[in-house]
Amino acid sequence: MDRRRVMEGCPALVGMLLLSICGLACSSALCAMESDSSSIGALKQLSIEELMNLEVTSVSKLPEPYGQAPAAIHVITQNEIRRSGASSIPEALRLADNLNVAQVNSHDWAISARGFNTALGNKLLVMIDGRTVYSPLFSGVFWNVQDYLLEDIDRIEVISGSGGTLWGANAVNGVINISSKSAKDTQGLHFETGGGEPALKSFAGLRYGGMLAPDTYFRAYGKYFDRGNEVYAAGSNASDSWNMRQGGFRIDSYGSPGNVLTVQGDLYGSDLNVTAGGSGSTAGGNLVGRWSHVISADSNTSLQLYYDRTRLVDPITNQFGSAKILTDVLDTYDLDFQHHLRWNERNRVAWGLGYRRTHDVVEQAQNLAFLPPTLDRNLYSGFVQDEIMLAANLFFTVGTKLEHNGYTGFEWEPSSRLQWNIAADQMIWSAVSRAVRTPSRIDSDIREPNSPTPILAGNSGFRSEILIAYELGYRARLGSAASASLSTFYNDYTKVRSLNYTPGTIVPLYFANDLVGDTYGAELSADFQVLARWRLHGGYDVLKENIRVKPGGIDLSNALNETEDPQQQFFLRSSFDLPRNIELDGAVRWVDQLIANDNGRPATVPSYFELDVHLGWRPIPRLELAIVGQNLLHDHHPEYGVPIAIPNREEIRRSVYGRVSYGW
Repeated sequence: MDRRRVMEGCPALVGMLLLSICGLACSSALCAMESDSSSIGALKQLSIEELMNLEVTSVSKLPEPYGQAPAAIHVITQNEIRRSGASSIPEALRLADNLNVAQVNSHDWAISARGFNTALGNKLLVMIDGRTVYSPLFSGVFWNVQDYLLEDIDRIEVISGSGGTLWGANAVNGVINISSKSAKDTQGLHFETGGGEPALKSFAGLRYGGMLAPDTYFRAYGKYFDRGNEVYAAGSNASDSWNMRQGGFRIDSYGSPGNVLTVQGDLYGSDLNVTAGGSGSTAGGNLVGRWSHVISADSNTSLQLYYDRTRLVDPITNQFGSAKILTDVLDTYDLDFQHHLRWNERNRVAWGLGYRRTHDVVEQAQNLAFLPPTLDRNLYSGFVQDEIMLAANLFFTVGTKLEHNGYTGFEWEPSSRLQWNIAADQMIWSAVSRAVRTPSRIDSDIREPNSPTPILAGNSGFRSEILIAYELGYRARLGSAASASLSTFYNDYTKVRSLNYTPGTIVPLYFANDLVGDTYGAELSADFQVLARWRLHGGYDVLKENIRVKPGGIDLSNALNETEDPQQQFFLRSSFDLPRNIELDGAVRWVDQLIANDNGRPATVPSYFELDVHLGWRPIPRLELAIVGQNLLHDHHPEYGVPIAIPNREEIRRSVYGRVSYGW
């Protein structure tokens, strides 16, 4: 590390030092408070043992203790979200050590696991209460429309690594599963409001929960926020402010033994400004119905049906024109059935069937179009997985998913996983799996500009990108005060997206599958309970990428367009429960430099340290007053993008806001 990087890191090192000094200074006071009955009760942090026993469902689609889940998984709890000061789902995802979260501007984020963090990232599957939220327009997530009242999120499970066997196409490098609380657990009234400068200018949220009948509970919520502008490198205004309104409901009925019926839905609308000029909007809604049925102690089923509608109005700016409006309306219908059963003493089987239909209508812009403008697609899927107990402490899991899509036909995604419970609090696991990223409309239908002689045109022959993944991990509770998890991986990619040209005429350019390569690395995280009221959490990731053009292939981007990823990341979080129900939380992160694509040439996003702080006080149990500082070490800093682009690269500003919440 050179002198300049050391000097850049000094403010963050000072921040970490201050957190540690503060903790030591408070140690005696904390010790004196250990027996104080006026603690914050249910809001306390989980103990190390409770954390290891926390149930997760994303690894096998069945509840199992986090400490015994054979995968690289990180669980973000509701208490961690509240104490982090996060005001959006992308901000909350910074709590997952195994993700790279980069804020692009006021309303856009680039989020990935184990690499391939592009502006159109397409290898991460995201679900909210069982509803898949990636867009078939580019096989990725519009993060600015994924929102919820954060108080009502129960947990976020983040798996880094392939999840194709259970979750299907696009669960290539990871899965994010966001689960909200049941209506039964959100009874009464909750209200929150606040604001600050310059990012989160104002916000408000309201939720009420009650009973419709004996054993039938409901909640309804509404929220609003207004976010300010970010800036360019020189400090000038980027004019990218936005606001959003959202409301929804959830009903959970436990009317008969062994049956749970859930109905929930959301509506939202958003207005945003775009840096290159013009304004856009998003709107949509969803309705989900889910029936869970317990057949016996060894068998249960679930049936889920949802409808989702999104409408995107986007002023498109590229080299062929600026602020031309493109409108995309997508309707999604999804049906999913699952059955879990214990076949015998040694076999636990899960299987399921799924069907999804999408209806996509694009109103073309002059400088960007998708042909055909109206497209209907059907996706059929089925999976089966068997967990086999080879010995009392040794388990082998094997399974596959089979899907049929409208682009490439049948795709299969098998996996095998071995779990060895060395002791009651130690586990080693390994896995080999295959996953695919199926084509999207950008790959096959894009037309830029919208003319008879486009410069960039879709390729109907684009094939699925393929991953073969190898993983080895270890997780343990190290006594009563510490736990650690280490995951290592090697990923082998073929048929990765490239940019090619037409022989003879050069244009149109088109997307092909001429990139191959491999990535490898490790993810380490640890928790240490210094005192009953003081917790430290640390994380470190290292990622090495070698993506290249295959022999005889062509890529006009020189294999730079898919991998805007840091080689290293480091995280340190500290949480104190101080006297008089005061909470002090600090989070330092260091993100290594990124190598971005600048028209086929490498461009650099500098490495950076940042510090977030949350200070909360509960003068009475139902009232919380908090102040949150984000990105405190710099006036503004870049996290993503190239210095000279259309539009210019934005930088993320230091921000402070206050929050008041009350519930009864």
